[in-house]
Amino acid sequence: MKRIIPLFLLAIFAVTSFSCTSDDEVSVDYDTFPVVYDLRNVNFQLVDNVYTIARTMDNPMYETDMMLIYLQVGNTGNGSPIWQQIPINLYLADGNEVDYNFDFSRYDFQIYAGGTFNLAGTSYVNNKTFRIVFIPASYGKGTDNQVDYSNYESVINFYNIDDVNVGTL
Repeated sequence: MKRIIPLFLLAIFAVTSFSCTSDDEVSVDYDTFPVVYDLRNVNFQLVDNVYTIARTMDNPMYETDMMLIYLQVGNTGNGSPIWQQIPINLYLADGNEVDYNFDFSRYDFQIYAGGTFNLAGTSYVNNKTFRIVFIPASYGKGTDNQVDYSNYESVINFYNIDDVNVGTL
């Protein structure tokens, strides 16, 4: 009988030690990943004296995810698009200015255009192409010093984003 009690205690200890869980476990979100979409040849709408493009997302973003928006400002010699992050201020040769900005929530986003002159009918509010980049929060803290968000290629390379087959919003 004396030999059974230590074996019984050892068995109880073994069962309880393997069944414990730790609060230090990290949950990793494997079903979200960086993704890129285009808004091609879109026109701003004048709403309450503000030029805007508004879109609602089919699937809401996580509250901690990040959205970046880039404006296509031209093409390289080989036809590749040149992307510039917004918000952006364009200073024109005649002294006027055009501004692009945006805001977003989990469910939608809006891109705004404004200027120091009437933008109606100009190329600044018509046939614009934007690239929308969603970056999940699962990439964690500390990435801000490792990537230049103003440089589209830097973002694509850092987050290993496939921008060959870009979706359209």
